[in-house]
Amino acid sequence: MSTSPELQEGITRDIYGMPMFVSLEVADVRAAAAWFREALDFIELFAMPPGDDPALIHLRRWRYQDILLRRGSAVATVGDGLQLSIAATFDELEALAARARSVGGTSVEGPADTAWNTRDLAVTSPQGLRIVYTARRPEPLRDAAFNADMNRWAAEQLPQP
Repeated sequence: MSTSPELQEGITRDIYGMPMFVSLEVADVRAAAAWFREALDFIELFAMPPGDDPALIHLRRWRYQDILLRRGSAVATVGDGLQLSIAATFDELEALAARARSVGGTSVEGPADTAWNTRDLAVTSPQGLRIVYTARRPEPLRDAAFNADMNRWAAEQLPQP
């Protein structure tokens, strides 16, 4: 069961110019929105038109984590190699994974540590959109050698005066 919007930190209901968002064509807008709400903690910001059969639903998780679901072809799918990466907190990944697994109809991988000091959870929506929640690992769980490499590589790639 998803957390009520009143309890979800970071969600705003204000309307703003979105610097970037995902627009996903789905056959059943209401069913797709229900999956995103129940499995991945999104809220429904609004539907157009309101009611049981909208042509578009605007979903949001945190500020600037917006997805527009648009009514479209029943055969629309997301192409291979495309993924949506979403910032998350380290402490929420296990619960998100459990919720996504309980809703079903999808692939759930992780959470698992990456070589670049994050812990990632990958979930594939029923439409084939790979969604990766990524959180920075807390200090005691980070790889110090990787951090040193990153600092060195960044310095090597700075423009020289």
